[in-house]
Amino acid sequence: MDLIHTFLNLVAPPITLFSLAHFLSPYNRFKSFLSLFHSIFIEDVSFKVVLITGASSGIGEHLAYEYARKGACLALVARREKSLREVAYVAQELGSPDVLVILADVQNPNDCSRIIQETISHFGRLDHLVNNAGIGLISLFEEATDVTNLRTIMDTNFWGSVYTSYYAVPYLRESRGKMVAVASSALPLPRMSVYNASKAAMMIFFETLRVELGSNVHVLIAIPGFVESEMSKCKVQLPDGRMDVDQDLRDVELSIVPVVTASECAKSIVRSACRGDKYLIEPQWFSSFMTWKAFAPDIVEWCYRVFYLSGPDEPAIEAPSKTLLDLSNPTT
Repeated sequence: MDLIHTFLNLVAPPITLFSLAHFLSPYNRFKSFLSLFHSIFIEDVSFKVVLITGASSGIGEHLAYEYARKGACLALVARREKSLREVAYVAQELGSPDVLVILADVQNPNDCSRIIQETISHFGRLDHLVNNAGIGLISLFEEATDVTNLRTIMDTNFWGSVYTSYYAVPYLRESRGKMVAVASSALPLPRMSVYNASKAAMMIFFETLRVELGSNVHVLIAIPGFVESEMSKCKVQLPDGRMDVDQDLRDVELSIVPVVTASECAKSIVRSACRGDKYLIEPQWFSSFMTWKAFAPDIVEWCYRVFYLSGPDEPAIEAPSKTLLDLSNPTT
């Protein structure tokens, strides 16, 4: 067995490089043709049923508005009733024929089952499931006062998507529907270790699910960069488990990187879902970071360490990322 591994260690890398050199060009041409085809024959979602989790704000809110403009019936899920009902009202004004409001917490598997059952009871079908619910954590791992509080991030971002998808799959199979996972680039950005892990888990889960479901249910994995949302404003879970807003941390983490509006991100996601894309990176230029991560991970890690971390025993606001932002905005 060791001899076989030694042989494969020697021959696999050059064979892979040779294969890619000859395969990528025709593959990219084929992908371009498919993209053009899907752009022409885009799905009409009018009167179809779309379920969106985390719909009370941010990307989820604007996904509701975008689907509403296209005439879809909506099942909107979140924990905050007042905000959710306001989103539902606007969605109806924008053209949704029917909007169902469901108060639920996707951390709870019983709630996730109820979400699907209430949707089916009300509409009789399910065509698109958008797994968007998520919360963030901005804190160095060692600063956590109780490591068990970090479970909330994984329970919401990852397990919430798993639970909801599990109960939705039979109905999506029946309608040959679509599943959207709002993930993340999952780059090794400091102070976001558990959040990044939850989104990386989402990506590999839905990639595997795509293989298992085949052509019966289409799966789109959306990978937003920095998007205007409560998280980009640093409304996040603190190390002690409380939710709060920290503008200084927001400046440290986002620095001078331009932020995409939630509206534009939602438009891109809905367009990609209706086209039948498998992946969406929004904004597109953000894919350059992922390319660097794939081919030169050491450089990416070094850059993040130098740019986003302050010196020993110094506060986060002393990080070069914050200094650069302050220099670019001298009047603030």
